[in-house]
Amino acid sequence: MPAPDDKTPEKAQVPIERLMAERVAKVEELRQAGCNPYANDVRVPLSIRQVRERFPDATPQPDLQPLADESFRVVGRIVALRSFGGGTFVKVRDRSGEIQVLAGKNSLGAETYAIFRKLERGDFMLAAGPVTVTKTGELTVVANELKPVTKAIRPLPEKWHGLSDVEARYRQRYLDLIANPEVAEVFRARSRVLAGLRRFLDDRGFLEVETPLMHSVLGGAAARPFRTHHNALDLDLYLRIAPELFLKRLVVGGFERVYEIGRNFRNEGLSRQHNPEFTMLELYQAYATFEDMMATTEELFLGLLHDLGRGEKITYQGQEVDFTRPWPRITVRAAVAEALGVEVGVVRDPEALVTVIAERELDRKDDEMGAALRRAESHGERLGALFDYFGEHVLPADRPVFVVEYPSETSPLARRGDRDPAFVDRFELFIVGREHANAFSELNDPADQRERFRRQVERKAKGDPEAMEYDEDYCRALEFGMPPTAGEGIGVDRLVMLLCDQASIRDVILFPLMRPDGGGQR
Repeated sequence: MPAPDDKTPEKAQVPIERLMAERVAKVEELRQAGCNPYANDVRVPLSIRQVRERFPDATPQPDLQPLADESFRVVGRIVALRSFGGGTFVKVRDRSGEIQVLAGKNSLGAETYAIFRKLERGDFMLAAGPVTVTKTGELTVVANELKPVTKAIRPLPEKWHGLSDVEARYRQRYLDLIANPEVAEVFRARSRVLAGLRRFLDDRGFLEVETPLMHSVLGGAAARPFRTHHNALDLDLYLRIAPELFLKRLVVGGFERVYEIGRNFRNEGLSRQHNPEFTMLELYQAYATFEDMMATTEELFLGLLHDLGRGEKITYQGQEVDFTRPWPRITVRAAVAEALGVEVGVVRDPEALVTVIAERELDRKDDEMGAALRRAESHGERLGALFDYFGEHVLPADRPVFVVEYPSETSPLARRGDRDPAFVDRFELFIVGREHANAFSELNDPADQRERFRRQVERKAKGDPEAMEYDEDYCRALEFGMPPTAGEGIGVDRLVMLLCDQASIRDVILFPLMRPDGGGQR
């Protein structure tokens, strides 16, 4: 059977089982011809990109004359075939790009060409020979050596170029990467972002560490956890929701600049911004304040933009965002006042705010905001709930913005402000309406921390599913003395979404969580 041609529509009607059976048969035919269909003796001296870079200005050659008296070897996946007379043009792709190969009976010989005809889209092959340029301007390897490398049993689906079925793309990321080369570029950019984060921090004297993923005490963030059980110790554990308390223990121990890039797990819903398993950067710096972290954050983001070859202005999903320093600041109270359409003085007055809530029946709504307002026992808790559900929506979209002056009740690990102890030295960074970073001057007063933990325990007892637990060992660590410290957490997945202009978090996580389908795929 001849190799399938991209212009053979009747192939699309053949049942997948039959196509796979034909490919299985060809595996045996290759073995009988003395070829290993799953070879392991392949060496690649140059990538396809490196081959192309050897001839940057080559022009079409008469009679396909070689550009150099040299043979080049390329290896990759066959992504297209186009047959003509006594030969076939093959498009081969490796990690660096694509190149055309001319497989002809005259250059290969009848026996090798017969073996080549058993190869199809999706298979891997090796080809070697001189390089030329066709009359259409295509750099081409004229193969005088060719061998199968890996035979693919399952054929690429019909219309696999530009595969757009979102469900299939996420469940079968390997197929997505084959069909959509631009997807691979996003994940290469993600790797550059991670390398940039590490380089930025390493250059400033930070030490990268690893802390436990399984915790016996829930803490470090307000979130619902995943639970597991250790059989040998007969111990219930939580999957980590944040590494914060362990990293600050290290600051106590003398690691004055420390960071971790790792996975966190939160038992929450899925959305375009949320995946239950996600990557965070957390960093802590002794003798720094949340104000210092603002400057560090601006430098970090601008450095990453530079690493990716971007300027200080980018476009995200059609929205231009200007990263020029300094970034604006807005208080929680100002944002809530704007969202409610009232004067800031109303938001500052506890009784006036309660009146607004009652008049608008906000605490009677059958949603998370209504539930949070009904649980609220203080002005700070009400203010925090209103900001979470209203205030974020009034922030400017064309600039990164630091939101500051959070109520102490909503920030159980942050240091109280010297000017107004009801609010803490904290900021959250919002870009295009979503939170990208959370930072504060760390609470290092063990007595205050114990009292904050006690209030968290009370909240949990009253039904708050995201409240922390009491961590006595962390308080004991603070009693040994933690220097004044500032810390910050940055969501890496959202950061990559922003820098790579991706609309969904699933587009920047290689294997996002999916409900299993009937075929056993995750």
